Amino acid sequence: MSMFEPTMLEHINTFLQLILKSTHTSEPFDMSSHCQNLGFDIIGSLAVGQRLNLQLDDTNRILLRLLIVAKYRVNMIMHLPPLRVFNPVLKMIPSRQARDFTRILANIFTARTAQSVDSQRDLYSFLQKPASEGIFENIWSEIVFFITAGGTPPATTVCALFFYLSRNPECYKLLTDEIRLAFSSADEITSGSQLSSCKYLRACINESLRINPPSLATLWREQLEGTGEFITIDGHVVPRGTQVGVNIYALHHNAEYFPEPFSFKPERWLALEQAGDSESSNLSKMHNAFVPFIVGPRSCVGKTMVYQEVSLIIAKTLWYFDFERCPGALGKVGEGDAGNQNGRNRVGEFQLFDVFNSHHQGPILVFTTRGDFHADLEPHTQSVR
Repeated sequence: MSMFEPTMLEHINTFLQLILKSTHTSEPFDMSSHCQNLGFDIIGSLAVGQRLNLQLDDTNRILLRLLIVAKYRVNMIMHLPPLRVFNPVLKMIPSRQARDFTRILANIFTARTAQSVDSQRDLYSFLQKPASEGIFENIWSEIVFFITAGGTPPATTVCALFFYLSRNPECYKLLTDEIRLAFSSADEITSGSQLSSCKYLRACINESLRINPPSLATLWREQLEGTGEFITIDGHVVPRGTQVGVNIYALHHNAEYFPEPFSFKPERWLALEQAGDSESSNLSKMHNAFVPFIVGPRSCVGKTMVYQEVSLIIAKTLWYFDFERCPGALGKVGEGDAGNQNGRNRVGEFQLFDVFNSHHQGPILVFTTRGDFHADLEPHTQSVR
């Protein structure tokens, strides 16, 4: 992943310049929209070396709205497979949204294939092989999946962490102190031993991934007919043809593994590292139950990239800026409603919505500069105006 880091940092610097611009007028900063734009700008560059330019230009932002619609449809069919019978009918109905979605992705891919394979360090250059029958379609499928699946997890994790920091001042202070003591300049904040030494940062990221996993969907599994012995789970024989799944959100909020499961407690992850023999059994259960990227052969291949990207975004942002939740009604965007009767009554929990990946709003924050550390960002802010 180190070869991709300069690309990440370039887009992260644009994100930081947008925050700096907001400080000039104390303008509320919507983390969800900005982090989604950042996430997909990064993934577009890493996938096919193409600039979606979502952070600075709204031309391609329709792609994000279309992705939500597409994922919602896939999510419904995954949980209600009989709905697949309507797919042929839906494909026959002209859809401007579908055409726009295909057009944007096709333009991105066509622009990349017009270049030499080695012109960019991107996923395309790794996937491309000598031309053969069907290779274009195979690479197209991989690229589309990488773009559609890769932009959301970092955005969700960053938004969740800023939400909890804005509501937990002790955690906020511990994290900012750690980052600001670990580095002497923003240029030092890169992947490596210094960033890895920020244990509380990693604990905060893990806790955000636990409470707000990037995917809320239950990923069903089924033993096919004629394949091996019956599967037994906790003493229960599962007949072939039965779909079985564990919802990550439910698992991550099981008090047997995570005491006080709805509380933001990064220290639980520090305890895991420091545990003695007497504590190791319970903490080992917690570790094994922590699966934000799933486990096994279907686990997310982008796990390392998510940790790298989120660590850089958080560390760089807290190096340059302080922040607080926006006053008034805007400051409540993203939280639960105490009077809600449908499970969304926890005010201190960042609210997610299941569209296969997680969808969310907020938090909306007000940033202020930290001393004059932002001076090295100032020469570049002209480009974001």
